[in-house]
Amino acid sequence: MTTPLVGPEFGSYAPDEVTWLLKDLSHVDLEADVALREKRIQSGEAHYAESLPIEYQPDAAYRELFETVLSESAPRLARAVGTVTDLVLAERGSDVVLVSLARAGTPIGILMRRWAQHVHGLTLPHYAVSIVRGKGIDSVALDYLARHHDASKIVFVDGWTGKGAIARELEAALAEYHAAGGAEFNPDLAVLADPGYCVRTYGTRDDFLIASACLNSTVSGLVSRTVLNDTLIGPGDFHGAKFYADLADVDVSNRLLDVVSAEFGNVRGDVADSLAAVRDSDRTPTWAGWDSVEKVQAAYGISTVNFVKPGVGETTRVLLRRLPWKVLVRESGAPEHAHIRLLAEARGVPVEEVPDLAYSCVGLIKDIT
Repeated sequence: MTTPLVGPEFGSYAPDEVTWLLKDLSHVDLEADVALREKRIQSGEAHYAESLPIEYQPDAAYRELFETVLSESAPRLARAVGTVTDLVLAERGSDVVLVSLARAGTPIGILMRRWAQHVHGLTLPHYAVSIVRGKGIDSVALDYLARHHDASKIVFVDGWTGKGAIARELEAALAEYHAAGGAEFNPDLAVLADPGYCVRTYGTRDDFLIASACLNSTVSGLVSRTVLNDTLIGPGDFHGAKFYADLADVDVSNRLLDVVSAEFGNVRGDVADSLAAVRDSDRTPTWAGWDSVEKVQAAYGISTVNFVKPGVGETTRVLLRRLPWKVLVRESGAPEHAHIRLLAEARGVPVEEVPDLAYSCVGLIKDIT
């Protein structure tokens, strides 16, 4: 069985905060030019998970903006963390095991673990595993989890939903794993924000800025996005990832955790109110986000919904690591979009106002096929 990874040997998070069920590929040259990589992905020549984009490192002005965004949004983030954690504990029990979807889910999983410890005195195990759109979840990681824990106690965690592709991928992959003779895992995905109305366990359904979406590895424990490449990942191997130790001087991963955690004491009353409101509401997924994405796809003549990335988090990711075509915003000049405007300007991407947009913003990927 592949050996799990922990910091500081892999990643910049403390070893007790997350165990990475990943294979260390730090020694492998996997990065490709964004435009070249995009062309290979869109032509079908390569899957996006076979390589890594060259990590865009924002300038000093953007990093300064990140600090402002973090301090301003920390109370709202803390409230959402507390709400989703308490919802999980109320409905799944106090002996759950958090399993975040690397890498966007990992900071959220750590914050949920910290809330459970700070507020309830619980010490929850927390792992990070890989899931790949079109390929499913890492079955070797599932084998490991099933061997070490009661599968019914596993709670999968992600940062946010866009149009819900990962929520669908998770459900299908877990069903396939169980049908093949594996353990039965609960596919209910817990997220900080669910603007796509794709899940029933969430901290909020507002499309708001989650600071961990603003950067790449430097806000995610210095770990790359995950890699699934047949030449590197053999039978019995976890999916892979790289540890970018050379970026340690600009790493803000633990700073984000500490700034948000510092707000926990201040938001406990608000969390109780939020939790009551969520539990009293109809949480049935409507997939309204997917419907709105299809409307944008039709309106702009886009060949596939995969080129439409809705929500603040997904729009930011398009600008950071894909080949963006344009950005749509519901409201020009919105304070929450300051970092998006900076990134768009830096990359020469037009920003267009669309007042009836279902999300606060949407990023469109350039079709270069």
